[in-house]
Amino acid sequence: MLDAGHDTETLLDVNNIEVIYNHVILVLKGVSLSVPKGGIVALLGGNGAGKTTTLKAVSNLLKSERGEVTKGTIIYRGDRVQDLLPSDLVKRGVIQVMEGRHCFEHLTVEENLLTGAYTRGVRKAEIEADLELVYTYFPRLKERRKSQAGYTSGGEQQMCAIGRALMSRPEMILLDEPSMGLAPQLVEEIFNIVKSLNEKEGATFLLAEQNTNVALRFANYGYILENGRVVMDGPAQELRENPDVKEFYLGMSDEGRKSFRDVRSYRRRKRWLS
Repeated sequence: MLDAGHDTETLLDVNNIEVIYNHVILVLKGVSLSVPKGGIVALLGGNGAGKTTTLKAVSNLLKSERGEVTKGTIIYRGDRVQDLLPSDLVKRGVIQVMEGRHCFEHLTVEENLLTGAYTRGVRKAEIEADLELVYTYFPRLKERRKSQAGYTSGGEQQMCAIGRALMSRPEMILLDEPSMGLAPQLVEEIFNIVKSLNEKEGATFLLAEQNTNVALRFANYGYILENGRVVMDGPAQELRENPDVKEFYLGMSDEGRKSFRDVRSYRRRKRWLS
């Protein structure tokens, strides 16, 4: 199993970044993380913890929301990349799959997939081969390839969004809340496909996910964010066995499930925030 930072080539290094929106709202406060080549790294935490902002800082999509990285550095393959255009970063092999399954609703599933290859400028035969590869991992998309994306299910739209990202031949995929709004069976299916893409195609993933339980079963390493800070990190197996993580993020403790009142009082004395 891959472990962030141990005898493995590091693709992404995020070093002590701060992110401010509208010149006044401090959202990320000294966030640092690393992603090894061939790894699956999970960003965990509740809604508003800073997971999506972290992904957008990496993919350089903050400016569209009047956000900016004001401190720290983002290094990809040894180069500082935080000042690049998002399209230039895609050409370097980094692509983000946005939260909410953003598909072009009026286009067919296959047309959506083909837009992912737009930046590559390669021959038609190569694109067709990549399309078949996507259909190998997502056979349901092949069945629905002539359907308008807007009329497909939430799970199919999530598959379409990931498949479109694959068409750009990325080295690293930033995956934002892949389980959001999906039934548990579909969540398992999506994460199993992510695992297969990682193991068979060598794709590296940095994924933001509120579903801590499923994320830690498929990831190699995890970072837990709260209020814009990394409050804990470690190999996924260690985080799954950590009593604090069990209690707060997996809904388990040695005494059984805590009441909300107990959780609120416990939050004030959390060891890792002291």
